[in-house]
Amino acid sequence: MKGNEKVIEKLNFLLADELTAISQYMVHAEMCANWGYKELAELIEKRAIDEMKHAEKHIGRILFLEGMPVVSELNKLHIGESVEAHHKNDWEAENGAIKAYNEAIKLTVEVGDNGTREMLESILKDEEEHIDWIEAQQEQIRQMSIQVYLSEQIS
Repeated sequence: MKGNEKVIEKLNFLLADELTAISQYMVHAEMCANWGYKELAELIEKRAIDEMKHAEKHIGRILFLEGMPVVSELNKLHIGESVEAHHKNDWEAENGAIKAYNEAIKLTVEVGDNGTREMLESILKDEEEHIDWIEAQQEQIRQMSIQVYLSEQIS
């Protein structure tokens, strides 16, 4: 089915965001694992896997719309040097993704592409869950201090 070119372009934009997030989150997960924060590393790695699933959905939808997925372009990675910086950078990535998904959903409504809209709404819900988790981590750090928070991440 030939899709709308603007929708395909937006899906490739979102795909680049997802591929960037995968890389950023995997680096953060490996850094946490290296520092001995196994619990945190596993949770961040799970988020990276969620982003992989999102990227897979984008690729499938772009192909369905007879477009060409662009998987060779990444955005700038923002790798933190501390767990607090990880959370800050990852929050910024998720916040940007939420805004981009809302814009993309608006576009799909305008052009009448309800199949893509439904897919994007599903991914948007995942991104909102991701940012909620990050905000909970930031609040725990604020309430209990970074030292106590990190001691809870060691298993």
